[in-house]
Amino acid sequence: MKAISYARYGGPEVLEYGEVPDPRVGPDSVLVRVRAAAVNPVDWKCRDGHLDAILQPVFPVVPGWDVSGVVVRPGASVTEFTVGDEVIGYVREDFLSRGTFAEYVAAPVRTLARKPRNLSFEEAAGLPLTGLTAYQVLTKALRVKRGETVLVHAAAGGVGSIAVQLGRHLGARVIGTASERNHAFVRGLGGEPVTYGEGLAERVRGLAPEGVDAVFDTVGGETLKVSANLVAPGGRLVSIADAEAVDYGGRYFFVRPDSEDLLRLTELAEQGVVSVHVSETFPLERAADAHRLNQEGRTRGKVVVKVDSAE
Repeated sequence: MKAISYARYGGPEVLEYGEVPDPRVGPDSVLVRVRAAAVNPVDWKCRDGHLDAILQPVFPVVPGWDVSGVVVRPGASVTEFTVGDEVIGYVREDFLSRGTFAEYVAAPVRTLARKPRNLSFEEAAGLPLTGLTAYQVLTKALRVKRGETVLVHAAAGGVGSIAVQLGRHLGARVIGTASERNHAFVRGLGGEPVTYGEGLAERVRGLAPEGVDAVFDTVGGETLKVSANLVAPGGRLVSIADAEAVDYGGRYFFVRPDSEDLLRLTELAEQGVVSVHVSETFPLERAADAHRLNQEGRTRGKVVVKVDSAE
């Protein structure tokens, strides 16, 4: 099959388009014909070797964890899906090798849910990782309650834009950091935008003088430090970008595959609670360009790779 792969760590230039062996389908997996795969920051961090300490590579590595596609063949013990089912998945294993930037992927059932009927394959591909991250942080790590005020960083990005929508659905007031060009976009999601950068603390205090009940950090570094001082007494802080969150009394969070959570996101998408904004799409052979664009860190919503799979 055709796929993107890399045989060593490095920049986008290590990504190669060509033939790789077809995936083998285990008893608890299904073979998915990939229609689209979204790019996430973790993809290029893995490619650069930043996650080598926790995810062993088996080179050549096919990158990508997000997928939308069609079931081609269920594994021997699979009863959840049948041939022709349209699915989405956060197809992460505890090593790097068999990713979604390919014509086919063998996806464990625990990573899949049915595709939202009202989303295109491109939109649906942008939901799993970002949606699961936002959903699990807000409902399980931060335990956001109705009436609380939540600060979401990078609110126009992939995770942030979903977090704003889910936060509002949970009944919270959501303040979201974004560049001025994305303020209208954040307002449209239901958030109250503030410009990030110098003076952020004062701007947030202007909206929430007593501090915020919860901080959802997607940036880390100085942003995390500033955020820690904005948490009201008894408030909570979670970062998906910086493990030093624990030094500020918070928690570092790494999203995990969960088919039930993913199905809940499908339902919320079909109810119109959650939408996915796709900013740009690339063909599979231009995945390196998609990585470059995502790595710039200024993307609104999602960058997606479309796959014209062999029949």
